[in-house]
Amino acid sequence: MGFNRWNRLLRTLITSSRSTTTTSPFSSIYCNQSRRSITSSSPCSSGDAKTTHFSTISSSSYHLNDGPSYMRGAVFWEPNKPMTFEDFQMPRPKVNEVLIKTKACGVCHSDLHVIKGELPFPSPCVVGHEITGEVVEHGPLTDTKTVERLPVGSRVVGAFIMPCGNCFFCTKGQDDLCEAFFAYNRAKGTLYDGETRLFLRGSGKPVYMYSMGGLAEYAVVPAHALAVLPHSLPYSESAIIGCAVFTAYGAMAHAAQVRPGDAIAVIGVGGVGSSCLQIAHAFGASEIIAVDIQDDKLEKAKLLGATHTVNARTEDAVAKIKEITGGMGVDTAVEALGNPKTFMQCVESVRPGGKAVMIGLTLSGAKGEIDINHLVRKQIKVVGSYGGRARHDLPKLVKLAESGIFNLGAAVSRKCKFEEAGKAYEDLNRGSILGRAVVEIM
Repeated sequence: MGFNRWNRLLRTLITSSRSTTTTSPFSSIYCNQSRRSITSSSPCSSGDAKTTHFSTISSSSYHLNDGPSYMRGAVFWEPNKPMTFEDFQMPRPKVNEVLIKTKACGVCHSDLHVIKGELPFPSPCVVGHEITGEVVEHGPLTDTKTVERLPVGSRVVGAFIMPCGNCFFCTKGQDDLCEAFFAYNRAKGTLYDGETRLFLRGSGKPVYMYSMGGLAEYAVVPAHALAVLPHSLPYSESAIIGCAVFTAYGAMAHAAQVRPGDAIAVIGVGGVGSSCLQIAHAFGASEIIAVDIQDDKLEKAKLLGATHTVNARTEDAVAKIKEITGGMGVDTAVEALGNPKTFMQCVESVRPGGKAVMIGLTLSGAKGEIDINHLVRKQIKVVGSYGGRARHDLPKLVKLAESGIFNLGAAVSRKCKFEEAGKAYEDLNRGSILGRAVVEIM
């Protein structure tokens, strides 16, 4: 079979990715009515509905050249209390950080785990961790190469794992294990000097950052977490590159090391799981089995590369996977839910010598059981994967999307206005979002 340009591009990306280098808490957001009245209370819309902007930013003073002095963001205060829109002082980037005018932010289950109190995280905080936007300022003393790579006015996409570039793991090219990211951002809700960049306008009270705190009109992002977004890619759909696609790519390229001809099962085909289907298809997997309990998600999975579907509500998922693969099991099974039952199904679905890759987050402290004898005798490899490697993988994912190998439009099933973000999390919690929802901010 001849190799067209798609094959050549994909082969280049795969090869380079494997080289080693050194009253519910999510109910509709309530806004401070003394500052602003909501312009629309309609539910999130499918398709390309126009966004009604509602910024109250003043251009009278301070920080951006002749620009705004403050911004608005959505604040999560504590479980069982709704988020609110608040005014913030304009965030200020520091050395090797970039201030982004946020255009779009994806709605992810990781945010939902924080909102529901299932994952420990400091509060009050601004969630949202897959963004696109425009570069508006660099921090003082930022190195010239960063300024040249990301000049003011650049369109950018941000990865949720924001590598420091200097720790033990970053120097080995393992950005997904960045010590500073986990020690400061995930543990304390700050950037890597131990301070947040978000402060309420009136009181000066600090508000913590889940990744960059993307559900706000502006965001400070470490430069290593950003890649240039070409004009050929839209802001809204491209936001999911920074987590849903980024997480799937990390699982398939680094943890699973998928090869052409492999048999793959993906258990849970929501936003991240459906991205795994597309990446597996792009990498040349021969059998791609989508497993879920919702028929509508399984129908959509067929459009994203799935060759077989299994409804685990009506069928024994493990037995069906074995049947599809001639009794052998898959080369790699991916668990994208974070559930003890599906954890076990993932391990039991792989062939001898195969890999069970876990990417779903769950309630803090949850345990998954494994049949030890099965693991030992069949030489099963159980691998955790949190995401991709921003400096190396993010530009490749942009190319995959730009070339059409990864279909962003098919992955995004809903677009919302900024004030509808809370409704989107409510729908996500109910399981009524088939793929990924994106909040359009500006």
